[in-house]
Amino acid sequence: MEWKNFDQLEAYGKLGSLSPVDVKTVMAGESGVKRVAEYKIPMACGMLYSYAAKAVDDTVLDVLQGLADEAELTAKYEELYNGAVINTGEKRLVLHQLTRGQLGKDVIADGVNKREFYVGQQKRAAEFANKVHAGEILNEAGEKYTTAVQIGIGGSDLGPRALYLSLENWAKVNNTLKMEAKFISNVDPDDASAVLASVDVAHTIFVLVSKSGTTLETLTNESFVKDALSKAGLDPSKHMVAVTSETSPLAGNPDYLDSFYMDDYIGGRYSSSSAVGGVILSLAFGPEVFARILKGAAEEDVLAKNPDIRKNAALMDALIGVYERNFLGYGETAVLPYSQGLSRFPAHLQQLDMESNGKSVNRFGEPVNYSTGPVIFGEPGTNGQHSFYQLLHQGTDIVPLQFVGFKKNQIGNDVVIQGSTSQQKLSANVAAQIMAFACGKDDENPNKYFKGGRPSSIIVGDQLVPETLGALLAHFENKVMFQGFVWNLNSFDQEGVQLGKVLAKKVLAKDTDGALTAYSEMLEIF
Repeated sequence: MEWKNFDQLEAYGKLGSLSPVDVKTVMAGESGVKRVAEYKIPMACGMLYSYAAKAVDDTVLDVLQGLADEAELTAKYEELYNGAVINTGEKRLVLHQLTRGQLGKDVIADGVNKREFYVGQQKRAAEFANKVHAGEILNEAGEKYTTAVQIGIGGSDLGPRALYLSLENWAKVNNTLKMEAKFISNVDPDDASAVLASVDVAHTIFVLVSKSGTTLETLTNESFVKDALSKAGLDPSKHMVAVTSETSPLAGNPDYLDSFYMDDYIGGRYSSSSAVGGVILSLAFGPEVFARILKGAAEEDVLAKNPDIRKNAALMDALIGVYERNFLGYGETAVLPYSQGLSRFPAHLQQLDMESNGKSVNRFGEPVNYSTGPVIFGEPGTNGQHSFYQLLHQGTDIVPLQFVGFKKNQIGNDVVIQGSTSQQKLSANVAAQIMAFACGKDDENPNKYFKGGRPSSIIVGDQLVPETLGALLAHFENKVMFQGFVWNLNSFDQEGVQLGKVLAKKVLAKDTDGALTAYSEMLEIF
């Protein structure tokens, strides 16, 4: 297995010599019809990835296939799920796929079968959630808990929050919402205060998530919550569980109803399918629904093993993204889900992508001479259309677009208004936007002229349900992984978030000088 910088590969030179594909031309008329029929890849759970409106043709795709082969992308994926030390910065394995399925051989680390460990924690979380729902675990007044609140930040918040919001309405409609869930993440006291004001703390379980057990923001918010519980005359130890590592100070601590474990082989932004997401989602929806999310993710993980890029949606998505970033010069990607349930999914993908591949040195610590991860942003449609689509359509920068759409809504019914349902109107907007971005519009009035040529892809599913949500989660995790492999990055550490934390501790210890002191005084920290 060779790990080479992207610009050392033969495919790098070939990609640079290709003539650009004009999206406006290839998407017009019968050519566009043919591309929509041909440029698509089946995904798990009946979903589909379409890249017809991307700036590629068969010539480009053949070179991208050569890149995938030369860079040994699926072989590196196999190394990852079989337990190689892929996280070179922290000298760790990368095992988040094991939380949802056994893709290869057994992985033994630290004398433990890691698949058995992850499944064991899922079973423990399921048992705990079932006991809470059945009234076998009660508050100090002998009453059932009705609400669960997760306290965490970064990957301990963004992924689980996005997944919960994705299924909250679906669960209400299908009578599977066991407990309402809320999230506290920001160290700003206004965040914790607002959540506490919205719940009945006497009937709330708080899920504290910190792998190390030392995360400043999380422990600060825990203290804030404990203070509120004590002031309400409640015993905090009857209202809290911990999700942490077995070696942290939170593990087995009598201050918690129970402790559930993760390990150093699953990074925060990849942890939604571990106990980090499993405890809160099992409490909210029931363990059966969480298992369905894992099932969808596992099926998509299996499809990512295929070395044929025309049959591997995550790999194709990744390679087209690399081509756009490094040879078409596009520095951003907009994620545009046409589903209100996915309102926070772009925020999760923002962390997943930018924390993973926002690197300027390779996996060996050497500077790279090419662009790496793009800026990720997005909002659900149609809201985004009335916000930032102006720049996407007529701005000076071309921003690649990733749409997500579903044929059916989550509520199971709809109302016909002016000849069509709300869902039909939503879906009509998706189709219209893809073609508007691709083909534009000629007009003598410059203000009304749309140049077109703006590339997009779309993932289409039947309905946003647990299985399709899991498949979406895994698709983007694997896309980011493959891009990191191409760029020869370590996509599994995040040293970039550490410096600010160190300086913040110096400020709080009043160990500052220069402009740091001046800013601290401006903010009246001391």
